[in-house]
Amino acid sequence: MQRIETGYVFRPQFLPLHRRKRRFFAMCCHRRAGKTVAIVNDLIDSALRCEKPNPRFAYIAPFYGQAKDVAWAYLKQYALPVPGAKANESELRVDFQSGARVRLYGADNARGLRGIYLDGVALDEYGDINPTVFPEVIRPSLADRGGWAMFAGTSRGKNHFADMMETAKVHAEWDWIILKASESGILPPQELQSLRDGMSDEQYQAELECSFSGSVIGAYFGKEIQAAEDAGRIGSVPYQPEVAVDTWWDLGMADETAIWFTQNIGREIHVIDYYAESGTGLVGAAKAIQGKGYVYGTHNAPHDIQVREWSGAGRSRIETAAGLGIRFAIVPNLPVQDGIDAARSFISRCWFDRVKTADGRAGLTNYRKTWDDKRKVFSSTPYHDWSSNPADAFRYLAVGHKTAVAARNKAPVRRVSGGKMGWMG
Repeated sequence: MQRIETGYVFRPQFLPLHRRKRRFFAMCCHRRAGKTVAIVNDLIDSALRCEKPNPRFAYIAPFYGQAKDVAWAYLKQYALPVPGAKANESELRVDFQSGARVRLYGADNARGLRGIYLDGVALDEYGDINPTVFPEVIRPSLADRGGWAMFAGTSRGKNHFADMMETAKVHAEWDWIILKASESGILPPQELQSLRDGMSDEQYQAELECSFSGSVIGAYFGKEIQAAEDAGRIGSVPYQPEVAVDTWWDLGMADETAIWFTQNIGREIHVIDYYAESGTGLVGAAKAIQGKGYVYGTHNAPHDIQVREWSGAGRSRIETAAGLGIRFAIVPNLPVQDGIDAARSFISRCWFDRVKTADGRAGLTNYRKTWDDKRKVFSSTPYHDWSSNPADAFRYLAVGHKTAVAARNKAPVRRVSGGKMGWMG
């Protein structure tokens, strides 16, 4: 075996990462611990040691631009000293003479990851990545070659990364480490004190001490979702066939389409299901909700469905939907902050099915204010990432609920042969 010097000197704190034995690995680190450097070098080492034909390894950040900014310079720095290694700037990848490859991706374009195979993958800042990306897109790419996966990040409250860390602690297929600033010794005490002086205690505990307690910092709905959990309003909420199901849509263009499914049971709002998909358009969404087997009442969408085109055919999306049998009611157009305030209040009336709404609730938990790094304060505008879609759809649910109920009560019930309602209500 040839010895190759890349210039990487690992920190002892990351020895459990490089010497892990199990297939899956979870790692929560304090800020400035050096996890990205460790991850990139682990991918390089894995690519050079892999004996399979044409090995493929990937680093995935929440956004493609983030992957380029955070990891590309490190990948070139440590991979190009390997004899014969070549960098492809346009595709953010390094190819080795053996046929092995390490490439950077962004989870914001999950569709671009479909169809590839992987021998190993690292998902960095996993708490900011849509939780559907790994099980639906990445995990199948590991199947035929028995590939491994690691998940890394900083703590941001009780989100899907927190859930994954808890899974890693008890599952036989997982290894894990937690690096707290007070224990790692990586940052000097005076720097930690300076950081503590400039942060709230909640921020410091999350960013430096890997604390998952509390809501995501800056989250709009974290406390409300936690209150629902504490009150027992997240659990088994079955579909009741005798009550119509209303749907609440956020229709993305490049983004995913998000749909909440609700039933009105007295004064309670039963949130029985959630659906999200990207790249399938209205046709795909229509097939998906048809496949649910629910009897529908109203379908509700934001005002821009009337003006934005779904395709180049010159038809608005509301016209396209009508051709598919979906008659949309238009949710009143309110300022975003007014919708957020309405949603906060509305959650107290909601009962959520734990399993079917898990991805949607993860979005609500992660939906947060934008952090202004220069002024060191949260701005008044929401941070736009994958969580915006389920959160926007829920805003429309909160704002439009009274309108939808009134419309359904006034509308005559349409029935088809056999006395049963059609799947579109």
